[in-house]
Amino acid sequence: MISNTLTLKQLEALVWVADLGSFRKAAAHLGTTQPNISARIAALETTLGFSLMARDAGSVEMTPRGLDVLEQARKSLRAVEGVLDVAARPDLAEDRLRLGVTELIATTWLHDFLRALRQDYPRVTVELTVDLSRTLDAELAANALDLALQNAPFSHAATGEITLGSYGYAWVSAPDLMSGIDPSKGVAGLTAPILTHARHTQAFQELQAHLPPGPAPRLVPSSSLNSAILMAVNGMGVAMVPRAMVAGHLAGGTLAEVDLGWQPEPLDFTARFHADRAAGVVRKAAELAARVAAGDQLSGSH
Repeated sequence: MISNTLTLKQLEALVWVADLGSFRKAAAHLGTTQPNISARIAALETTLGFSLMARDAGSVEMTPRGLDVLEQARKSLRAVEGVLDVAARPDLAEDRLRLGVTELIATTWLHDFLRALRQDYPRVTVELTVDLSRTLDAELAANALDLALQNAPFSHAATGEITLGSYGYAWVSAPDLMSGIDPSKGVAGLTAPILTHARHTQAFQELQAHLPPGPAPRLVPSSSLNSAILMAVNGMGVAMVPRAMVAGHLAGGTLAEVDLGWQPEPLDFTARFHADRAAGVVRKAAELAARVAAGDQLSGSH
């Protein structure tokens, strides 16, 4: 029989200290204090009879035996999650989900996803980050996020990936500007500024490559597509944005679509996480995101 001095809270503390590289960060993630985390690790080391990690000036490095224990601790926590799965009681899972999404998802089906997640996992607290995909990519790699719903390309590998679908583009402007646009001249023939993605994005780079040398429309990049859309509504230019983000404006008549004969490649979205160390709720959330995204696509918003 396992001694009752070995607890799940101790194993949980070990996993998060190892993953986040800090007692302080582990305490914040688990909603407790740094002394509590230190006490749990110390008690676990006392029970096992050897050191699990080396602590030096705020940094943490696992010992070889500590790494072996860490692997088994992950398995133990997953086994507990498995018990809840067998019992069909996801409502008993208590955790924090550090979720990162891009602006497109935040303005389309994010709220449907969060409602569904809360229904299945009422004790899971979501900490939400909305940012550019490359920033989410870096934060996922640094273990600052558990799950990123983001578009390619990616600079860092993730061991867990679930496809969410593709989102095509639309050229839109305020109806009052349409009379000054000649679709036969294509993108290069626009006289109004082009409102679109930030400079480092693939869509912006494709747009730059598409434009011929010489005089060209003025490009107005933005890290906020919602701002670009609002500028288009106010007649400040022609926007090249994901169709899903302007579906409501097109239906309501505040924006009109124009066919300029060219669009960048669609945005391919993926739910990404670290399958080798993520809690079971992270994979479940990724699978749920895929189902919600599929329902959004069937609705025809993009």
